[in-house]
Amino acid sequence: MRTSSIVLFLTLSCSVAACRDEQAGPKPRTQRLPEPARARILDAAPSDLTFRAGTTFAGGSVVYLGSKVTPANAAPGQQVQLSHYFQARAQPPQGYGFFVHVVDVASGGMVVNADHEIQDGAAPLATWPVGKVIEDVHVVPMPNAPARVMLGFWRGDERLAVDDASAQDGANRMLGPQLGGAAPALPEYVVRRAETAPRLDGVLDDAVWKTATPVVLKGSFDGRAVRLRTEARLAYDDAYLYVAFDCEDPDVWGTLRKRDDPIYEQEVVEIFLDANADGRTYNELQVSPHNVQFDAYFPARRQGMDLSWDSGLTSAVKVRGTLDDASDKDEGWSVEMRIPFAKLAEVPRVPPRPGDKWRFNLYRLEHHGRKTVEGQAFSPLFVGDFHALPRFGWLTFQ
Repeated sequence: MRTSSIVLFLTLSCSVAACRDEQAGPKPRTQRLPEPARARILDAAPSDLTFRAGTTFAGGSVVYLGSKVTPANAAPGQQVQLSHYFQARAQPPQGYGFFVHVVDVASGGMVVNADHEIQDGAAPLATWPVGKVIEDVHVVPMPNAPARVMLGFWRGDERLAVDDASAQDGANRMLGPQLGGAAPALPEYVVRRAETAPRLDGVLDDAVWKTATPVVLKGSFDGRAVRLRTEARLAYDDAYLYVAFDCEDPDVWGTLRKRDDPIYEQEVVEIFLDANADGRTYNELQVSPHNVQFDAYFPARRQGMDLSWDSGLTSAVKVRGTLDDASDKDEGWSVEMRIPFAKLAEVPRVPPRPGDKWRFNLYRLEHHGRKTVEGQAFSPLFVGDFHALPRFGWLTFQ
C-alpha cells in the first residue's frame, strides 16, 4: 500500500495598486488531505461468532478465528454482512492481499468473488500487531443454493499456505461459514414419443411440436424472468431425440462459420445431455443462428473436452428478419435439432424405455446490443457455469 501526500501551494500575485490588504479577513489556508483511516484492532474476537475456526496459515503465524454472518437466515438475494476475525501470532508475511470466494457447494463453481483489501486497505496483513485481533467486514448477496465462504491471502500467482489440509479445499482456500438454504428442486421435462418425425426446416409447424410440452427458459444464474423469451420443446422416437427452440430476438447475428468454432462466445442455443445421469460423462451440442454446429464429449465436468467426437447432429434454422443486419429490427429465430441416441455417451438403452430418466439442461446465450450477455436455462444453475451438472434437470421419457 502506497501513501502519498500532496501539498498545494497557492500563490497570489497582483500589482501594487490592485493588491488587497492581507490583514483584512482570514489568511489563506493550506489545503490538507484527510488523515488515513486507522485499522480496527481488537483485543479479542466477539463471543457471538456464528462460525468458529481456529485454523492457521503459514506455519501458525496467522490464525483465522472465525466469522459472523448477519443475518444468519437471510432470504436469497438479500445482502448479508460477513465479519471475519484474524490474529497474528508471529510476524505476518509480507506482500499478501486478501481474497474471499463464495462457492456453490454442489458444483464447486464460484457464486461471488468478494476479493477486497482488509478494512478497505487500512489493515494489510504485513501491518498486523502480534497478539491483537483484526476485524474485516463486508457484504455479499445471500446465494440461492447452499454455498461456502472460502478465504485466504494471495501474492502474485501463489496463495499463503493453509497448515491443516482438512481446513482448506486443496488450493489453499480456507473453509469459512456456509451460506444459503436448501437448493431449489430440480425441474423435470416429460418428453413424449413422436408419432411422426418433424421435417427439419427450422419452422416449428410440425404436428409433433404442437403436442410437445413447451417450456420457457429462465435466467441461468438466478431463475428470474429474462428480457427476451425463449421457448423450447422436446420429442423422441426409436432413433432420435428432437429439440426445438424458438427465440425472440430483435437482432439476429453471428460471425463464426466453421463447425466447432466457439459459437458459445456469441448467440447460440444449447443442450447438455448426461444420459446415464452419473454426473460425469456428458455431451454438449449447440447451434448458432447461422446453423453452425458445435458438439463435444466430456468424460468429466469441464475435463477432457473432445471436439473430435461427432454427434451426428442434424439441424435447421429459420431467421425471422435479416441476419447480421443491426440497422433493422428482427423478430427472432427458431432451431430444430435431430440427435441420434446411438452417438451419445453412456446411453443406458437405445431406444429409451418409458420411465427412463436422464439428466439434461437447455440453454440460450443472448448478447443484448451485441454487448451485454444474458444466460438462459431450463434448470437455473445459481452459478456462472453452464457445466454445473448437479443443477441439471430431469428428462423423463414417457
